[in-house]
Amino acid sequence: MPFYERGDVRIHYQEAGSGFPLLIIPGGGLNSTMGFHTGSAPYNSMTEFSGEYRCITMDLRNANGGQSSGPVEVDRPWDSYADDHLGLMDHLGIDKFMVMGFCIGGPFIWNLLRRAPDRIVAAVLAQPSGFRPELPDQFYNNNITGWGPPLCARRPDVTMEIVDAFLNKMYRDPADFVFTVSRDFVRACPTPVLILPDDVPAHPYAVAMESAMLSPNAEVSLYPWKEPKERIPLAVRHVRSFLRAHRPAA
Repeated sequence: MPFYERGDVRIHYQEAGSGFPLLIIPGGGLNSTMGFHTGSAPYNSMTEFSGEYRCITMDLRNANGGQSSGPVEVDRPWDSYADDHLGLMDHLGIDKFMVMGFCIGGPFIWNLLRRAPDRIVAAVLAQPSGFRPELPDQFYNNNITGWGPPLCARRPDVTMEIVDAFLNKMYRDPADFVFTVSRDFVRACPTPVLILPDDVPAHPYAVAMESAMLSPNAEVSLYPWKEPKERIPLAVRHVRSFLRAHRPAA
């Protein structure tokens, strides 16, 4: 699998299939890697959609277990990841594309829609992450133990003080909604989105549904869609029909 390099950033990525480009962002929080697709994902998006689309996926920068690396940009955590997503598309010569994201992919997608609204044709947010008032520090706590220490162990340039500042900026400033954009932004965003809600601590149903209600061109899948497992093909069919409906004509 190839690498895309830009300065100190090195992104490990994979492609499958051909057709209109579809960027697929794995779940797994800050440890999001391509292994998600064949591991904990409800279904393997790379195999499901590579028959119709040029599917592109990647290891998140500095994910433990992945091969992407780069600076820990304390002042702009979300935007540093958006730089990687958009930079990879530029590297591949792709202007307009669709995007599908799991878990942390939800906040990433809203930020991409803010950063590059004219490039993203449609978006699928599956089991998206969001802020729970009753668990205000869950993302900070999960990452200060599960992401930071292994990263520091292999990167002498990264300290736990840097990790602390990065996570504070990412998940506490502001600690609200989808982290990356405001409700006013979602309310004014014209891009078609399909939301597949979940309801576990990191994937609050309330935030997923609030996003769907605010977004003027949103659709919502059936819920629950992952259990029983016999429902997953229904959700996949909804995703497929949504993508086909918004795919530009060749």
